[in-house]
Amino acid sequence: MGATLRRRGVNFAIFSKHATSCTLVLFQPGAEQPFVEFPLDPRSNRTGQVWHAFVEGLDAGMQYGFRFDMQPNPNPNVHRFDPSNVLLGPYARVLSHGGAWGQYPPGKRPYRNAVVVDNDFDWGDDQPLNLPLVDSIIYEAHVRSFTVHSSSGVAHPGTYAGFIEKIPYLKQLGVTAVELLPVNEFEEGDTDRVNPFTGERLLNLWGYQPTAFYAPNTAYSSKRADGEQVREFQRLVRALHQAGIEVILDMVFNHTAEGDENGPTWSFRGIDNSTYYILDPDTGKYVNFSGCGNTVNCNNPVVRDFIVDCLRYWVLEMHVDGFRFDLASIFGRGMDGRVLKNPPLLESLAYDPVLANSKLIAEAWDAVGLYQVGTLPSWGRWAEWNGIYRDDVRKFVKGDAGMTSALATRLLGSPDLYETSAREPYHSINFVTCHDGFTLSDLVSYNEKHNLANGENNTDGTDANYSWNCGVEGPTDDPAVSRLRAQQRKNFAAILLLSHGVPMILAGDEVARTQQGNNNAYCQDNEVSWLDWRMTDSHADLLRFFQLMIAFRKRCPLLRRDSFQFHGEGGFHITWHGVKRMTPDWGYESRTVAMQLTQLRADGSRDDLHLIANAYSGDLQFELPQIGEHEWFRLADTALPSPQDIAEEGLEFPLLSQEGYLVRTRSVAIFVAK
Repeated sequence: MGATLRRRGVNFAIFSKHATSCTLVLFQPGAEQPFVEFPLDPRSNRTGQVWHAFVEGLDAGMQYGFRFDMQPNPNPNVHRFDPSNVLLGPYARVLSHGGAWGQYPPGKRPYRNAVVVDNDFDWGDDQPLNLPLVDSIIYEAHVRSFTVHSSSGVAHPGTYAGFIEKIPYLKQLGVTAVELLPVNEFEEGDTDRVNPFTGERLLNLWGYQPTAFYAPNTAYSSKRADGEQVREFQRLVRALHQAGIEVILDMVFNHTAEGDENGPTWSFRGIDNSTYYILDPDTGKYVNFSGCGNTVNCNNPVVRDFIVDCLRYWVLEMHVDGFRFDLASIFGRGMDGRVLKNPPLLESLAYDPVLANSKLIAEAWDAVGLYQVGTLPSWGRWAEWNGIYRDDVRKFVKGDAGMTSALATRLLGSPDLYETSAREPYHSINFVTCHDGFTLSDLVSYNEKHNLANGENNTDGTDANYSWNCGVEGPTDDPAVSRLRAQQRKNFAAILLLSHGVPMILAGDEVARTQQGNNNAYCQDNEVSWLDWRMTDSHADLLRFFQLMIAFRKRCPLLRRDSFQFHGEGGFHITWHGVKRMTPDWGYESRTVAMQLTQLRADGSRDDLHLIANAYSGDLQFELPQIGEHEWFRLADTALPSPQDIAEEGLEFPLLSQEGYLVRTRSVAIFVAK
């Protein structure tokens, strides 16, 4: 499928079930008008429902598209063929006329053709790293926002090349994987809205309006000649792998940028509308489970094969290590939109031999209320963004009543969700914040969202933030409020990195990046979304806390259980305590959790870790568990100023008493046995 470069020319192949005619359209590089068109003979250039042609004498750099028609057409609302449109093939690997980021106003970009490419990149001995998911620490980042700020100091801000320059920072932070927001082609200028305060034209920053699933985004490349965007992305992957960091791509297969019936036609709609989208079979109206105007018909066998082929391409040709799927519950809907018990696409991806070692992470919900966290069919393969973890941890740290049992369950990897579905703790991707919602700093600085700059009268973005501003809405000069916010940020970091499951950190949270209370900054291509690298100095204490907590997690096997089952002689033990040892308080008014993790070995040795989380509005004296010949040393106390807040390896702080420890209000204390 697509355009395949052969020794003597190029073979073109494209699916269309309902078209009665197909024309291959060729363009010289850089030209907007075709130089030749080949109407394909349905007898010799069609096999089944695949139209194909081999054209001798063509080479890499040639641009191409297709025209389709259907005569007669019994329902133009369902079969939206228009032979005047030159369409992108779904397998296009490079799009022409990329241009710089934001270069073209809405509707002003030159028509984009697919480009024949020769993938001649020299990978050397590079390959996907295949790090165990249980050992992963994921860092969610946006390619452009990560380095486009003037403070980044990179040679090519906002690009794959710029990202490469910041790999030493990621390595020092300690993360094992970057999860990149969409890097495939999308139309950043797909909106004509403006910021009502500044008049600034708003752009689609996040990239959740895909136009080509195989093609790396040209605007993220420092070199924009056709094919250079592919090689620069490959260099990014290779460089991350050399640093021991995996690459996980955020893929958006649930909808496309063609939108509803009033949207543009650039590919799927004009090729075979009723195959690629879920439609009302009579009116042609698009079923909108995605909230973006249309829903891809993911479990149609042709579409399913396309998605599998696409993921295989990113693994085989781009060497990526895994995928996070936006609104993945749509993968569980049938061709009529109903929820399936055993969705073919989810099963295909779970058992695909090429993807066998690739990480598969689902956002297990859609835009119309289907919420499948813990219940998405998985075949033991699928991990999930654990939205329940996010909400429960936020509520506990905020100080809500009735959250102690919930926090305990989340700390253990959410067995209520994943043990019951034949999965393991590492299938829970734990996060407190992500691109969608408040940053960590805003989570402790705002009670309400502040999205007016998006131009939608503050109606966009969720109202269920479970945030607390610590007494003042937004920026403050009050030192007490500032200290409490700093403490709360560290509380979240400590709980996240001490929870079983896989922690995911939002880029910039480690230096208190703020979006000024905007919890839906998808259109804010400015300092609201950009990482200000000066904050690595102004919030060096928080950065140090993250670095040392990550390092501790990586060296502590007690935090990386690969099974809910206890195993080994003596085995793994969890003991719950309260203010009094061996006396946990699970009452509704309780706001404290004390968890002791113990690993007993056959030779009689043991490892112990003790966590106390106090979300109560006052200080509490906690008795410490007895651990025989060992003594407790303090690893971390979020109530203390840096550098006493966390110890470096081997320099844990001795305690004045082994009997008890005063845990300050709204703080977390962590102890290790030595």
